[in-house]
Amino acid sequence: MAPDTHTATRAMPVHVLDNPVWAALSGPSSAFAETGPRGLAARYVADTSPFVALADPEDPGAWADLAALAGPGQTVWVTGLPTPPAGWTTEVSIPGVQMDGGAVRAEAAPEAVVLGPADVPEMRELVELTKPGPFARRTVELGTYLGIRHEGRLVAMAGERMRPPGWSEISAVCTHPDHRGRGLAGRLIRAVSAAIRERGDRPFLHAAAENTGAIALYESMGFTLRRRPDFIGVRTPDARV
Repeated sequence: MAPDTHTATRAMPVHVLDNPVWAALSGPSSAFAETGPRGLAARYVADTSPFVALADPEDPGAWADLAALAGPGQTVWVTGLPTPPAGWTTEVSIPGVQMDGGAVRAEAAPEAVVLGPADVPEMRELVELTKPGPFARRTVELGTYLGIRHEGRLVAMAGERMRPPGWSEISAVCTHPDHRGRGLAGRLIRAVSAAIRERGDRPFLHAAAENTGAIALYESMGFTLRRRPDFIGVRTPDARV
């Protein structure tokens, strides 16, 4: 269903990265979107990403649309949004950072291989070990994922998740503990950035604010802090609104 453009545009953010999930799902990633009955809320299809979005976070109608889309008593994840209205419960809030990769040096990594659906079991095993963030069965479909193998074993990976217009989010950056300190994550980030730049987009990423080691790596590569969004798990009202 097409968004209600009058309602959806009356309080649009200044920049697409201020509401990146909505910008992605209503734009380049629309093939992975499920929308609410009024077109004012959206979520990624099952087994890709847990994030949901509101066209206008200040619009109570968008929250009602999200409640109808998700169903009563369900936990959904939003980012960078204000306090939910009455009837919603905030279950967890994780402070985060959003970083602009416009200054990052992009270059191919000859040792990197493209990962696909057949690699998902190994990718999820690595994610479970290193905890870079959510990675579901179909997340690999959201963009290009690259990996580095050692003696046939996947030991590092990085790829793309959200794709707001003109931007691509680098995500799932992780390295097996036995292979850290070799610069694998940095090489993969630059390689993913190269693919992003080739299609005319600009790289960005998110990280938990407490992950100071990763943030220090990103800053050393040229990423700059853009904003500090929270990643919030909220429970929909028990009764439909």
